[in-house]
Amino acid sequence: MTLEALNAADPSRAEAEFRRCCGSARWAAAMTGARPFADVDAMIAGGERIWASLAPADRLEAFAAHPRIGERRTVSTWSSEEQAGMRLADQQTQEKLAALNVDYQERFGYIFIVCATGKSSGDMLKLLEARLPNDAPTELAVAAEEQRKITALRLRKLVTHD
Repeated sequence: MTLEALNAADPSRAEAEFRRCCGSARWAAAMTGARPFADVDAMIAGGERIWASLAPADRLEAFAAHPRIGERRTVSTWSSEEQAGMRLADQQTQEKLAALNVDYQERFGYIFIVCATGKSSGDMLKLLEARLPNDAPTELAVAAEEQRKITALRLRKLVTHD
């Protein structure tokens, strides 16, 4: 889809496209209302402003749209591409990630969110281990920043890939 097509799309189509980038309904609706965007950078900047204004519940909704790191089930081709570093993970790393994903979700109430693009399975495991000791407010802020990065990458993909 081109930026021009996204800017001209009917609201329900535009909102569905934005939901591919971020699972928050409120974010997608606000992005739809913020159109037209002059260029991709303006769209990403708008997305970041909207993301910063959202309530914690909206952030949790966005997090819930992702598969767990290392999970075989993927919700989209983008998730699969983003977690490409998991394809070479050895059994021990996969098992440790799976166990720590459960610990993380029990501790914080949502899945571990990391911008996985360009990261190896070992990198993601180290990040998960490093973030587990965080207190809840700190971790929500870190997870929200990771979601912001993911969303920016996906917005760029949305208008540069068919």
